[in-house]
Amino acid sequence: MSNHYERAGRWFLASGIQESNGGVARYYRADTEQNRPVSTEITGYAVSALAYLHELTGDDRYREQALAAARFLVRDAWWTDVGAMPFETDLQAPAYFFDCGIVVRGLLAAWRAARSDEFLDCAAAVGRSMVADFRAADGWHPVLALPAKTPLLRDPARWSRLPGCYQLKSAMGWWDLYGATGDAAFRERYLESLAPALNGAGSFLAGGADRLEAMDRLHAYLYFLEGLLPAVEQERCALALAGGIGQVSGLLHEMETEFARADVYAQLLRIRILADAAGAAPLDRAAAAAEARTLAEFQAGSTDPRIDGGYWFGRKNREWLPHVNPVSTAFAIEALDLWERPAGARTPGRPRI
Repeated sequence: MSNHYERAGRWFLASGIQESNGGVARYYRADTEQNRPVSTEITGYAVSALAYLHELTGDDRYREQALAAARFLVRDAWWTDVGAMPFETDLQAPAYFFDCGIVVRGLLAAWRAARSDEFLDCAAAVGRSMVADFRAADGWHPVLALPAKTPLLRDPARWSRLPGCYQLKSAMGWWDLYGATGDAAFRERYLESLAPALNGAGSFLAGGADRLEAMDRLHAYLYFLEGLLPAVEQERCALALAGGIGQVSGLLHEMETEFARADVYAQLLRIRILADAAGAAPLDRAAAAAEARTLAEFQAGSTDPRIDGGYWFGRKNREWLPHVNPVSTAFAIEALDLWERPAGARTPGRPRI
């Protein structure tokens, strides 16, 4: 295990980003020395990351913390009486389609680690709620008000408040539920989401009004590319994946001196490797090596355990933003692990985190 993973894993265990109830904060603000509130989406990502770290290292502390985070999602966050997963545990919090899919994938990672029906049953319940509650004439509503489950007004200025191709990442939760349960209805919901995502992807990157939003849209567009992997044997998906990698790479390197996000480097490196393993797009080794080097620069070094080993969210004009981010850290762990593996050990698959 390389030093990158050791330090990132230590940050997950020792930074306080995971609270005593198992929930994981959205990020740590180094300037104010405060965690942001716990988020179910971020907790879902953390479950997957901690389970991944356990597989890499064999250290049972990662498994224990992954299961603690999963228990938080099942026992504290999931509204059993309403059948809803809010994005935060605040009673006024809405539910996001995207977040629900990430929670499903995290709970399935916990189920694979512990084989506890508690996690599989809740994952399936969240997956069914996505189908029943978020359906819209143009795909899937992005956000619902709770407890009524009424769609919130869409905001054309915010991609996360609109349906779009990025939702295919969360639709992978249905694909994974199909694998875990054998229920073909989950597979059909993923396939139902595939064509609209492909049809809408072409205009998605054009929506960025400035560099900040354009970089954010690269992050979301990479979710779309990741979501194509279950169907990569389809020619249209393989072509979209190969073309999308080239498009994201060009735009990222146009913008990176003004604003760059660690998660975008990690997602791009990861999708390059996975697309190559799937036979959809040959790996540009020089570009991937440069992205791996740049990604490693985002790992924070500090005498403060709340910071050291985590990954900064981003930098503007080469100055670090003060957010130490669990999702950036999780994506970096997987991307750099895949990159450092021998080429022959990279098997086709989907992002684990």
